[in-house]
Amino acid sequence: MDRQAAHAAGVGGESTVPVRAGERHSQRRLLELLLIPSGNNVARLLARWDSGSQEAFVAKMRRAAERLGMRDTVYTGASGNEPTTTSTAADQVRLARAAMKAPVFRAIVSTREITVPGLATISNTNPLLGAPGVLGVKTGSGTPAGGNLLWSCEVRVGGTPRLLVGAVLHQRANTTPVEGLRAAVDASRGLFTAVRDGLASAGTGGTAVRPDRVPGAGEPTAVRPGPGPGAAYTGARRRRWWPCWCRRWPG
Repeated sequence: MDRQAAHAAGVGGESTVPVRAGERHSQRRLLELLLIPSGNNVARLLARWDSGSQEAFVAKMRRAAERLGMRDTVYTGASGNEPTTTSTAADQVRLARAAMKAPVFRAIVSTREITVPGLATISNTNPLLGAPGVLGVKTGSGTPAGGNLLWSCEVRVGGTPRLLVGAVLHQRANTTPVEGLRAAVDASRGLFTAVRDGLASAGTGGTAVRPDRVPGAGEPTAVRPGPGPGAAYTGARRRRWWPCWCRRWPG
């Protein structure tokens, strides 16, 4: 753990993890500190470790986004907390579908809590974990960005398990992070419940389910069950994304 990550802990009004310079952690542990409590200082630390500088890592992020077809996404920092970092719900779904193919990533984002020596127990910021079938993925909140939640859950379509991935962005922006996140969680719960129930009623992977509107989400929903992971997303076309980072492994 370097001095820069240690000095950033608890300052700047962003989500960080309290760490000390000179501490040694495994790469798996750092990923847990990044993804479970939204450690922005750990995001930037990993960027420096991987590429030598945050700027060099951001260039890799942009290339990965281009490969994934994320045409409406602009990365300007490793944490995503920058006002110049923007994305869309559809692009974040593309990212999550790729990232969830990585077993380590998938295991970490579905973990409800971890115990770290010196830090006690750290809980996941995603309150939907523990609901039937929910596997992650990541929360995010900020006053201008509002509440955001990228989520995934397992559903059964015609007896076959499918991974459903969805994103809800920009909920209750310019209120408080707590209010925004609560709204994003409520909208996401309604969204994946409606989609899951709709797919179960359809009983086939070839039937598209398009709920007219999910209460609280504020935008129409698009669902593509198809042959493979489904997608569901709602929210503004182009908004600031979350103050956390889960973009290093596009799959």
